[in-house]
Amino acid sequence: MEASFAPRLKRLRQELEGLDHLVIAFSGGVDSSVLLHAALQALPGRVLAVVADSPSLPRAELAQARQLAALLGAELEVVETQELELASYRANRGDRCYFCKRTLYAAMEQAARARGWTTLAFGEITDDLLDVRPGARAAAERGVLAPLSAAGFSKADVRAYARHFALPVADKPASACLASRIPVGTEVTRAALERIEAAEARVRALGFRVLRVRDHGERARVEVGDAERADSERLRPQLAAALEPLGFKQLELAVYRSPAATASVAGSEARLPAGSEPGS
Repeated sequence: MEASFAPRLKRLRQELEGLDHLVIAFSGGVDSSVLLHAALQALPGRVLAVVADSPSLPRAELAQARQLAALLGAELEVVETQELELASYRANRGDRCYFCKRTLYAAMEQAARARGWTTLAFGEITDDLLDVRPGARAAAERGVLAPLSAAGFSKADVRAYARHFALPVADKPASACLASRIPVGTEVTRAALERIEAAEARVRALGFRVLRVRDHGERARVEVGDAERADSERLRPQLAAALEPLGFKQLELAVYRSPAATASVAGSEARLPAGSEPGS
């Protein structure tokens, strides 16, 4: 592991070792996986991973999270969150993530209380500080810790950590909930989430790794990684055919840009609008 990484790893371990226990919001993405792995090393037998199960979580992602937690030897609790029952969440006014995360942290608090625990954490990294994140506001209101960003971990750091400890998610593309594919101002519904999940499964079956299918009614905006852009153009007929049965009559192709990358290009003072897609 590179020498420049060592001070941040030391700070992370010190912070975690100073805790009595920890309940971690776990998605199976690289950020939360690194936090979970580090916590298990620092607090053996005193860590609980919690996955929020709702229509906004693809079934494939839930299965992968279960598998990874088992691989790490982590105790895992899957809690059903009910954010779709909240009119404020469904309205999707740009602060959707706040209501989603508030629901998640409430469920985590219940899981913690059942064990006599109180300390919660999530996998925020320094890259996340580049944009406006309503979910982080919900974390701050409930005193949820962010050990990775507190120790100075960036996305490059978490990937370096994952490679060093041979975590299978080291190169996993960043993800986000299915609701992030719905434009701000358009209501989030179970049917819309199911359609997006089905659409992404169909596109992924054609070989794409970095992927978002954004739902604009009859138009699907398919965003792929830079390296896959040429393939998306070549496979345009197959993509259109795969999405047409789901009600998408128009197809737009684009390159996916993460919120952090977009903010970085815009300048160090840039901030993305509330409701922008969160990272993994």
